Amino acid sequence: MTPQLQQAIKLLQLSNIELSDFVDREIEQNPLLERDSGPGDSGGSDGGGDGGSDSAGAERSNLDEPPAPIPDGRTRDTVEMTSSETMGSSSDSPLDTDFENVYSDDRFSDGTDGSSDVYGQWNERGGRGGFEDDDSNLEATLTGQKSLRDHLIEQLKVDLPTHGDQLIGLALIDMLDEAGWLVGLEVDALAGQLGCEPERVERVLAAVQRFDPPGIFARSLKECLAIQLREKNRLDPAMAALLDNLELLAARNLPALMKVCGVDAEDIADMVSEIRKLNPKPALSFDHTPAQLVTPDILMRANPGGGWLIDLNPDTLPRVLVNHRYFARISGTARNKADKEYITERFQSANWLVKSLHQRATTILKVAGEIIRQQDAFFIHGVSHLKPLILRDIAEAIGMHESTVSRVTTNKFMATPRGVFELKYFFTSAIQGADGQAAHSAEAVRHRIKTMIDAEKPEDVLSDDKIVEILRGEGIDIARRTVAKYREAMRIPSSVQRRRAKMSRM
Repeated sequence: MTPQLQQAIKLLQLSNIELSDFVDREIEQNPLLERDSGPGDSGGSDGGGDGGSDSAGAERSNLDEPPAPIPDGRTRDTVEMTSSETMGSSSDSPLDTDFENVYSDDRFSDGTDGSSDVYGQWNERGGRGGFEDDDSNLEATLTGQKSLRDHLIEQLKVDLPTHGDQLIGLALIDMLDEAGWLVGLEVDALAGQLGCEPERVERVLAAVQRFDPPGIFARSLKECLAIQLREKNRLDPAMAALLDNLELLAARNLPALMKVCGVDAEDIADMVSEIRKLNPKPALSFDHTPAQLVTPDILMRANPGGGWLIDLNPDTLPRVLVNHRYFARISGTARNKADKEYITERFQSANWLVKSLHQRATTILKVAGEIIRQQDAFFIHGVSHLKPLILRDIAEAIGMHESTVSRVTTNKFMATPRGVFELKYFFTSAIQGADGQAAHSAEAVRHRIKTMIDAEKPEDVLSDDKIVEILRGEGIDIARRTVAKYREAMRIPSSVQRRRAKMSRM
């Protein structure tokens, strides 16, 4: 594994912010690399490390070959090379093509077996690991504190049974402000955006409002306090009346509060003391800074002629070029072998970076395009039409390795007519049907298992084997160990423990 190959693989997984920081460091270390302010600024240099089109750049094996100019006499920088007009076909040399031998090495496996769920394996910043070297381990630069987002997503995976409900829950998570509130949430608007009924959004909202920390997902101070009191089983009529009159509490008008709550002075003092122990900003116990707004990497829009159009967001792509004039000048003045070798190495490294950025863009577009094709029904009809999808489905459809797809979909966001989503959101594991077709999402199977267990009688507690038998009778081919895994993930005791608990309550 050369450093260049490691760099090319590393670029796939970086978010747009991390990519910009990485490129800044490379520019600081390489005098032949520079930022280009835009197509109208030649900057006194001949830019670009590849040819005038993406296919030419990807196919060229001689990185020292000067790039072809465009009509204004300049050469394209990395952003111009990835525009709609210059990108060419999405099949043109994606990153996986040049480095497919690398991905056959288990050392670069991301640890998945192709059955990733909608979240993947989230790290502290919403990404997932996959590189073993210290430099490429993004988690090494992070604090050990779990983020609020990660904490909520862990609960989402267990408490919401269907992939569609989880997607609604993820949308609500992304709408939280720094206090953990959903200020300004319009249920009808969100339902329209996601293509579902407002009642479904309300149902998911009620579910996530039971998450930890108590008070999260409230739409007002009153609701935030009510959620926490309900958690403590203290939301009685008197306390509800107090919450309806918080302005009297703020004004310290205790006589008026006693009257509206129907309690005496001692009771109102206890109630006020209890209110003061609650946390009006539950998110601050996790995140001490507001979450950054997501800038999408991919822009998706409806094609007037039918279908969808996608493009990379130029605002998230580093505009980088190679200064060939400077290279020609300093290479001619090199006086010894060491200087010549250093200049040549810097020039090759600069060209490699530009090529890698170009191939990264090509790969992202190809993967995103296939995700859109496979989830077309969701974009047209809404969350109820999300289909089970795993990394292998995309990898096989576009002829890439699953490791490539996994890295491409990490920390890459797409702006769609239904909102901004991370590409990972569109994946969920699937369970084989009895007829051999993978038609049952794992979330739906978990929900079916929970429903059966909730309905069981003390004298007829279902063993894992019995659940397998029932599911197979319904056309779901599932192993006993998978049932046990799902049951444990939902924190449901074994059949023996459930039988004892049920009998003890009789």
